[in-house]
Amino acid sequence: MAVAGSSRVLLVDCPACARKTEYSPTNRWRPFCSERCKRIDLGAWASERYRIAGAPLDPTDPAEAGTEPPPASKNMH
Repeated sequence: MAVAGSSRVLLVDCPACARKTEYSPTNRWRPFCSERCKRIDLGAWASERYRIAGAPLDPTDPAEAGTEPPPASKNMH
């Protein structure tokens, strides 16, 4: 991490390729080392290669599938 009056730089492993890369505002792809690695990671999320742990959803339950209609609003005349 760059500190005022210091030349210390925070180096992190790129999440895609593990190459050491500078984590600072000057690295436009941080925490990745390059645009290529950033796109590879985005593609992995888009193709569902990454998963967040949790109980499997029941596709027949509208509440779990996220398809439940919003609650009806009450007319107040």
